[in-house]
Amino acid sequence: MQSHYRFSFGPWNIHEGADSFGPAVRDSMTFGEKLKLFRKLGYEGIQFHDDDAVPDLNGLDGAGIAKQAKKLMEVLDGEGLVAEFVAPRLWEDARTIDGAYTSNDPACRAYAIRRSLMTVDIANELGTKLVVLWLAREGTYVREAKDSKKAVDYLVEAIDSMLAHDPAIRIAIEPKPNEPVDHTYIPTTGHAIALGHLCSDPSRVGVNIESAHAILAGLDPSDEMGFALAHKKLFTVHLNDQNGLKFDEDRSFGSIDLRRAFNQVRILDKYGYGKKGEFVGLDIKAMRTQKLEASTKHLSNSRTFFLQLLEVVRGLDQKAVDGLIAERDYEGLDLLIVNALMGKR
Repeated sequence: MQSHYRFSFGPWNIHEGADSFGPAVRDSMTFGEKLKLFRKLGYEGIQFHDDDAVPDLNGLDGAGIAKQAKKLMEVLDGEGLVAEFVAPRLWEDARTIDGAYTSNDPACRAYAIRRSLMTVDIANELGTKLVVLWLAREGTYVREAKDSKKAVDYLVEAIDSMLAHDPAIRIAIEPKPNEPVDHTYIPTTGHAIALGHLCSDPSRVGVNIESAHAILAGLDPSDEMGFALAHKKLFTVHLNDQNGLKFDEDRSFGSIDLRRAFNQVRILDKYGYGKKGEFVGLDIKAMRTQKLEASTKHLSNSRTFFLQLLEVVRGLDQKAVDGLIAERDYEGLDLLIVNALMGKR
């Protein structure tokens, strides 16, 4: 069991309440204002996109990027925060409309790799050795538009470039089955781990499992975590919740399916997740209707839910659980778990 869990989230998790069907409903906060909230909410780590850390980095040279990243590092030190990871934001540039690493245009693929190497450099300046890859546009709307075998080769080429750029960097692939493209090439944890085994140093390629992404694939997040833990590939997690097979909702952790959340906490705690410094990362957004003054409650709630479920997990009568399993009394086990979640011992 892990005695102390460290929690992280990214600045995008405090947002303006905008969606695809209407305007923003809250005023925005500055990046500096957001940084002031992390420790107050009980979070020690911050997740970064590359341009969260270094705005407009495409217009900077290596020295300029390093200068800006060092300034940010000073701010983090002053706030008592650490960077958990840095991720290249590859889906908002005009050159990545048709994919980044898997674009049919070799110039666009080259840009994506250059941008990723910048991300590695930023991670080094911020004192982290973890880079997360959300392969947002690496897929197709029309199957015949791309060659899926070549796409995998391109992904391996990109990851190998990052691994060669820094012999200590680790890559966590964040799989997702769809959105923004119809189908992605690396939709599940198994695909991500298999992709890593094609790379030059598989030991440095693992996964970031997001609860909602597993649910969107019709899978259980705790099972995906167990699979990654068995392979020693669970480098980080993005906990949240999801109300069915809809768009990626990023709901507060445990707010939709408490038992599903319970099993995620249970598998993480049982197998020592966090003992090597891994963070409990959250990727959650406030409900669109929340007013500005209440727009961080999703963050405090999710951390609280995790810690309360941890108490339930550790309070289970394991001897009773084992006995019911030995008797193959799964209805009895079902009742035991539900009673525990309802506070009835």
